[in-house]
Amino acid sequence: MNSSFSPDVVASAQYFPARSNRVQAAAAAAEQDLPTAEAEEWRYSPIGELDIGDLRPVLQHPVDSKIQPPAVVSDPAATIVLVDGFVVSTTVAAGWEAKGLRVEVDPGRHSTVDGRAATIFDNLHVAFSPGALIVTVPAGLALDAPIVVVNHHHTVDGASFPHLVIDAGEDSEVQVVEWQTSGPGHGLSVPVVELATAPAARLGFLTVQHTSAHHWLVARQQSQADRQSSLSSGIAYFGGRYARLRTDCRLVGRGASANLTAAYYGDGRQVHDFRTFLHHEARDTRSDMLFKGAQDDVSGSIYTGMIHIHPDGAGSNAFQTNRNIKLSEDAWAWSVPNLEIENNEVHCSHASTVSPIEEDQRFYLHARGVPPKVADRLIVAGFYDEVLNRLPVAPARAEVRKLIAEKLDHRTDSHSATAQAVAQ
Repeated sequence: MNSSFSPDVVASAQYFPARSNRVQAAAAAAEQDLPTAEAEEWRYSPIGELDIGDLRPVLQHPVDSKIQPPAVVSDPAATIVLVDGFVVSTTVAAGWEAKGLRVEVDPGRHSTVDGRAATIFDNLHVAFSPGALIVTVPAGLALDAPIVVVNHHHTVDGASFPHLVIDAGEDSEVQVVEWQTSGPGHGLSVPVVELATAPAARLGFLTVQHTSAHHWLVARQQSQADRQSSLSSGIAYFGGRYARLRTDCRLVGRGASANLTAAYYGDGRQVHDFRTFLHHEARDTRSDMLFKGAQDDVSGSIYTGMIHIHPDGAGSNAFQTNRNIKLSEDAWAWSVPNLEIENNEVHCSHASTVSPIEEDQRFYLHARGVPPKVADRLIVAGFYDEVLNRLPVAPARAEVRKLIAEKLDHRTDSHSATAQAVAQ
């Protein structure tokens, strides 16, 4: 392990309160190697291209960063800005604090990943995260406006470790949109998000990621849904050189439900990597997962998923769908859905497809006078409609559509430039 990630750095740093498990985690990471694509959990990924020795952990908030929160929703209940994992500003709309909404930082809070299964990235997160941003919605409180969290990576050749916790109390309701961005330089983010719904709570959480094409992201989302609660997690991934998200969702109370939805679009050399693990641990639980993505140029996507119906999961319903559309001959996608069922009184299904644009759709539009480039654009936009309409935090969907439109604009422009070069 490079010395910038060594236990000595943790032990001597004064940037956040000392914590014995920081040094222990750094020591554990120092004994671990980076994973390789030969390991099943990292199969097909370009992880071998990551040189962690070129990076250094960000030990304090960079004072020269100026982040303007995007206007993703109007009149949010709260807006919090993190830079390299450090909270730099918090604004709570009038009235919500008096009703019990709490936004605070806990330097002692760390990831709850089982230490026996912790990867090098998990251990580095425990060692170098400045602490957890915790948003607590008390029992019975229903927010009528979303909370916006801006999560920006600023330091070139830096490694940041943001940590976000959303705790929805019993019979509460809250929607949160997390906006992930980065500067143009090379860097690594290892964010952890924890979502918890108490009985009868309703939580909607949307992550929109459009970091630079030189950025690496190794993210983890852990969620737990209690009795009769509803958890809706949305993912919109458009940036990054390599952007990976592992999702672990546990349905622990009878009648709990979880909806996982993702829209992603890769071009250039981008790789988007999703690993989902849904655990139905209680009776009469329900999950519905729909992931849709497009790949252009030589970009690729990876999806592996597991629905696990536990022995006490009688009456559960689980649906798992992954659809991919290839926009070039060299684009690629791997999709591997899995089921593990330990109770026969359930209804489960899974499906996946990887295909180019259907020629019948092209022919239909061409026959009606639609130019080829416009036809492809309409087909791709229509491909995303179903998933975009299911994303949580409805006010933010328009911004997600804009990001897809930017990708399509770039595709049209780059293809036109190539055609002109060939003609000359």
